[in-house]
Amino acid sequence: MRVMVAEDSTLLREGLVRMLIDEGHEVIASVGDADALLGAVEHDRPDIVVTDVRMPPDHSDEGMRAALTIRGRWPEVAVLVLSQHVENRYAAELISGSEGKVGYLLKDRVAQVDEFLDALNRVANGGTAFDPEVVRQLLSRTTRSNPLDRLTPREHDVLELMAQGLTNARISADLHISVSSAEKHINAIFDKLGLANSSGLSRRVVAVVTYLRT
Repeated sequence: MRVMVAEDSTLLREGLVRMLIDEGHEVIASVGDADALLGAVEHDRPDIVVTDVRMPPDHSDEGMRAALTIRGRWPEVAVLVLSQHVENRYAAELISGSEGKVGYLLKDRVAQVDEFLDALNRVANGGTAFDPEVVRQLLSRTTRSNPLDRLTPREHDVLELMAQGLTNARISADLHISVSSAEKHINAIFDKLGLANSSGLSRRVVAVVTYLRT
C-alpha cells in the first residue's frame, strides 16, 4: 500500500519507514510536521497516513488535528495515529466521528511489530484499530459518575448555598433548619466527596469548586 509517515523524531520516523519498506509497502512521503503532512496528502493521496500526535511547532496536538482534518477533507485516506499518551479529547472525537479507516495506538505498541502491522492493514482496509489502553481510558472518563450524585436533595441545597458564600448560620436560616443540622449536612457532603480533614486544603472551598465544575 501507499503510505505517508509524519513523525518529528527522525529516529522513529526512519525506523517506521524502514519497517514499512521491508514489509513491501511504498512510503510516498516522510515528513516531520503537520503542515507538511497536510500538503503531502493534498498533493498525492496515500492509502494510509501514520502520524504522531505531537509535532512542531508547539508539540501539543498538531498531528491529531491534522488527522481529523484528513478524515474530514479526504475520507478515502485511512489514518493511524500514534501517541505517547492518550489524548482524551481528540481521541474521543476521532473515534466517535469514524465509521472505519481510523486507528489510534500508543507508541509502545509499535515495538510489537506484528500487532502494529496488523493494525495498519486493518485500518487501510476500512476497519478500525484502537489501543486497549485508549479504549479503557475513554470508557473510564465517560462512565465516571458525577460525585454530586451521592448527595441527598437536602445536601444539594446546602452545597448550593455554600457555593453562594453563605455561612452555616445563614444556611440554617434559609433552609429553616438548626445550625447543628446544617453542620451535619456539610460534614456529610465532605465525607461523600472524599474530602479528608488532613488534605491541607479548605474542604469548604474544594466542595464548592467541585459543585461549580459539574
